[in-house]
Amino acid sequence: MDLQEIRARIDELDTQLVELLCRRMTVAKDVADYKRANGMAVLDRQRELAVLDKRAAQAGEAFGPYIREIYEKIMEMSRAYQEELLR
Repeated sequence: MDLQEIRARIDELDTQLVELLCRRMTVAKDVADYKRANGMAVLDRQRELAVLDKRAAQAGEAFGPYIREIYEKIMEMSRAYQEELLR
């Protein structure tokens, strides 16, 4: 397989990732709606730490630290979106 074919595989995966991330942000809106209706804060640090631990463990030893960092950013952006919706 040449570099162009490998990059095409990455492009295909990136397309899927963007679709999934957009779906995740849509669900984050539902979370914001629930939190608004129930007077809850956007940040639930215990929940975030549990998610980070779970996803890092799911990724395994080799990729866990990278996945944790990616999820930290995903959750940061999710919080920002929820805060924007709640303003």
